[in-house]
Amino acid sequence: MNLKAVRDIGQPAFITVLDEPPASVPDGPLAGIPFAVKDNIDIAGVPTTAACPDLTAPATETAFAVRRLQARGAVPVGKTNMDQFATGLVGTRSPYGACHSAFSPEHVSGGSSSGSAIAVALGAVPFALGTDTAGSGRVPAAFNGLVGVKPTRGLVSTRGVLPACPSLDCVTTLTRTVGDARPVLDALIAYDADDPYSRPMPALLPPGVARQMRVVAVPDGPLELDPEHQEAWTAALTHAAKIAHVVPVNVEPFLAAARLLYESAFVAERFAAFGHLLGDGADPAVRRIVLGAERFSGADAFRGLHELARLRLVAELAFTGVDALLLPVTPGHPTLAEVATDPIGANSRLGVFTNMANLLDLCAVAVPAGLRPDGLPFGVQLLAPAFADAPLLDLAARWNGEPAGPPAGRALLAVAGAHLTGQPANADLVRLGGVLHSRARTGPGHRMYTVDGPFPRPGLVRTGDGPAAGLELEVWDLPHDAIGALLPTIAEPLHLGPLTLDDGSTVLGFVADSACADPTRDITSHGSWRAYLRAVRDPLTAV
Repeated sequence: MNLKAVRDIGQPAFITVLDEPPASVPDGPLAGIPFAVKDNIDIAGVPTTAACPDLTAPATETAFAVRRLQARGAVPVGKTNMDQFATGLVGTRSPYGACHSAFSPEHVSGGSSSGSAIAVALGAVPFALGTDTAGSGRVPAAFNGLVGVKPTRGLVSTRGVLPACPSLDCVTTLTRTVGDARPVLDALIAYDADDPYSRPMPALLPPGVARQMRVVAVPDGPLELDPEHQEAWTAALTHAAKIAHVVPVNVEPFLAAARLLYESAFVAERFAAFGHLLGDGADPAVRRIVLGAERFSGADAFRGLHELARLRLVAELAFTGVDALLLPVTPGHPTLAEVATDPIGANSRLGVFTNMANLLDLCAVAVPAGLRPDGLPFGVQLLAPAFADAPLLDLAARWNGEPAGPPAGRALLAVAGAHLTGQPANADLVRLGGVLHSRARTGPGHRMYTVDGPFPRPGLVRTGDGPAAGLELEVWDLPHDAIGALLPTIAEPLHLGPLTLDDGSTVLGFVADSACADPTRDITSHGSWRAYLRAVRDPLTAV
């Protein structure tokens, strides 16, 4: 779409076109690619209004993230409309017009990165920058059939972003595909020594994070969804089972953390960040939310921090043996009229599944999940622990049917007992340079038995009559010479041998001889070594 024609398409002012781009741009992987920038992100010489007409002074310096993209050759061509001061998930809290979904003039576009989503959905630009403090990049992605990537907090510098909540703000991307997002994120992710919240990407994945994500958690009970959303969510769960092993978890700790963001003293961070800017041009709903923070005390703030610490601990346990969590992005898709009738209530409901991501230090990717029965797009989100961005992006690509990243290219070893994450011998794998590649299950026909040894451990035996669903494993990626180094540490009756996984592939694994198939030691019914340890309540190894 020609940018000069964007105001003639019946959509409110979602983008303000900048001056003509420079005649030449740097060479690089993004050379010549136009992109749009949410209007809370600075571009030198252009006012950063954050949808507040009182802010008219041009920015003196371009934001760090935008300069990273420009250095790769990308060209910023417009600033996009947004919910004022990035406080909203609807896309209607702007004096420049309420954006609507690209799929329906009656339904909201989602916010606060509303204009950025519309710019990509309508084809004005191939990618756009947004921000996501409480879901502001994921909600408009879901409502417009896009991919919205919210990196781990601090991986993308927020220097040059007008803050909403400085400790939680994230610069995000909106694209049509995961493949389109990859080179943009490669450019954006960089440590910024002048940003107090910047964090470098670790050289290795954190313990417990797999390079290939194969186990996805889903809520263990029904969610409160609108009927149209419920039907689409049911279809999404079916799709999830086709690309991963699905396990149920209790998501209430995540939802409880989400409620903290606006229902406790955490909202006071917005008051501290921009409360002084709430003049005559402030949106009434934004003013009411932010100024309402004055009722909280310093003691309330610490109570909130203590409750968040408790919930974070419980939420972290949900990722034990699990790679990612699947949730809808929102419980419904309100109309413009519904938001006008109840501007705060309708908006609050949109954040029940997104508000917690930054509080719990998760990375997230919103991906399209088909259409609702009424033809509106439905989006889900995949969430994982901090710094799991790369494998989570690969999982999102697999969800979309896109190519994943390159294979690891090292020796793979399947473990089922003492070498599992958190178990006594796992340190041997880490010491040898091993990293968790994926969580998997055995192919059918295997049984698990307890075997003698220096510490409690199981033996896998291919008996031919094991459960069709297989038994829980971890596949570790190790340097080739690490396999040889492990051999002297393997005590009989275990040895290394070929092991067939549930996807039909064969890797090297810890197995036992058929002589170990003692019915009195059969623990197959537990499904995994961890489950067996929990059943016998071993306090040292039951993790």
